[in-house]
Amino acid sequence: MNVFISYILLGLSLAAPIGPVNAAQLDRGIKGGFFPAWFVGLGAITADGLYMLIVYLGVVHVIDTPFIKTFLWLFGGFVLIYTGIESMIRANEVKASQDRNTEPLYKSFFAGFIMSITNPLTILFWLGIYGSVLAKTATDYGYQALIMYSIAIFIGLLAWDVAMAAVSSSFRKLLNDQILTFIAIVSGLALIGFGIYFGWQGVLLLIQH
Repeated sequence: MNVFISYILLGLSLAAPIGPVNAAQLDRGIKGGFFPAWFVGLGAITADGLYMLIVYLGVVHVIDTPFIKTFLWLFGGFVLIYTGIESMIRANEVKASQDRNTEPLYKSFFAGFIMSITNPLTILFWLGIYGSVLAKTATDYGYQALIMYSIAIFIGLLAWDVAMAAVSSSFRKLLNDQILTFIAIVSGLALIGFGIYFGWQGVLLLIQH
């Protein structure tokens, strides 16, 4: 049981570092409330699951080619910059009232999925972390335990997703319009910053190859 809990904590630690998805959840939460923020996280977790499956099936070489990595850096950069600019443009629309600017939940889900699936850092994360976890678990506990501990990692990811959605949506009730607008602008700038970084990495890869 202790091992299972440690894998839940691993899932939490994988989700916790501040990145594009957390910035997008903060943005969606203060604009639309709990569910849009939660669905951004669910989209990201779906992408995580896809990469976990790729690592599990051992077809890592497909996504580890220079062409695919360059495409992911550049496309991921474009998506993040576009989302960040959109967030800043709509920052003035954020109100502390209960009248929320909700977008369809499938759009929130798709935004989280695209941000995570095109994030090369996600790939490196899962190759490095999950790949080593896979090897250690298979050696220590056998392949039967892999599914159970993979589920534990997902529980950790989901727990962080719910926590982020709850915190970001509660900001609306605690803060005034000016502070909410400021947070929306900061989260937009964070997304643009991540996007510029991703784009620059893509350009560097293009130059190298």
